[in-house]
Amino acid sequence: MSGLFGGKRESMPASSAEGKSESFIGSMMSVEGGVIKCDGNLRIDGRVDGEVNVTGTVVIGKTGVVNANVHAQHVFVAGELRGDVESPTGLEITDTGKLYGNITVGSLQIERGGIFRGQSFMGTTHGEPEQLLLSGPAFEGDNFEER
Repeated sequence: MSGLFGGKRESMPASSAEGKSESFIGSMMSVEGGVIKCDGNLRIDGRVDGEVNVTGTVVIGKTGVVNANVHAQHVFVAGELRGDVESPTGLEITDTGKLYGNITVGSLQIERGGIFRGQSFMGTTHGEPEQLLLSGPAFEGDNFEER
């Protein structure tokens, strides 16, 4: 797909782009502090420091650097994101993408070469995440005891 100024860029996932306007933060642009709110989709190829709240999809391009918590229906990371992500639809990290933070998502896809460092919670973003670990027997010498 050709970018706004003729450059090549990653395409936005088709299912999220339908019917939503797309806002753009270019590679020569930075946003510092505050909250970015967008009723639609947002593509970030520049730098963002703060918080991002989007009703549609957030796409962080290869040149994008985001230091923010991100709340969106779907998140697509080809650049770098440092912050927590809440995305009920899902999160995709490409082979060039890096995400450092905790995520609560409906689905997760990481391409070979993509980096994710943090904790992941799958399922609902409302309330506390489900407890996934169960207690097991403790090993005491040659005997097992229930905890």
